[in-house]
Amino acid sequence: MSRFRRTQIDPDEPVINDEDVARSPESHVSEDHESFIGDVVERSNSCINRDYEGDYLYVPSHPHLIKILDKQGDQKVLFADKVFKFTGSGKMKQRILVITEFAIYIIDPETDVLKRRIALAAVEKVCMSELSDNFLAIIIPTEYDLLMASTRKTKIAKVLIEAIMNASDYELDVFLSNSFEYQAAAYQVKELQFEEVEGGIKTRIVPK
Repeated sequence: MSRFRRTQIDPDEPVINDEDVARSPESHVSEDHESFIGDVVERSNSCINRDYEGDYLYVPSHPHLIKILDKQGDQKVLFADKVFKFTGSGKMKQRILVITEFAIYIIDPETDVLKRRIALAAVEKVCMSELSDNFLAIIIPTEYDLLMASTRKTKIAKVLIEAIMNASDYELDVFLSNSFEYQAAAYQVKELQFEEVEGGIKTRIVPK
């Protein structure tokens, strides 16, 4: 039996893979939806302990990214890639994710504008399912949380674990569960629910 499965989707929902991440325009994701997102292996805690290289965009070749990092006093890039970020209203927007020794950056690839900077010290934990979806929630207690979809979600978690350990000697908690809550906006909590069904994974985002 193959270790790879494709997530079950609604025909009207977007399917995201590495090529889509590089070129797709903004999409809208409805509440209580079925979605995603590519072929990946079922993950466990051991997945996170593999070694990964991080700069998939080659940041030194993008002057606007260098300018943003320089303005914040950041230089060493640990991870860079295009991802899909979920808004509080359910919109799915393409963003550039950059992780440095000190912070997480969310940048609009169309306008080259920094949309959000999160200090690594503010990150409490990372939430993922135990199945083969590509959702990743970064929990930030002092702000609203960050929900993303990426085919490199395990790599992102790996980089965050190492960066936070190096910066503060604190071991980041990685919460693996087939349902978890996240703060989608200032006064809006949602729950992600993951269910293994015949032929794939059904993922739902449900307002609380």
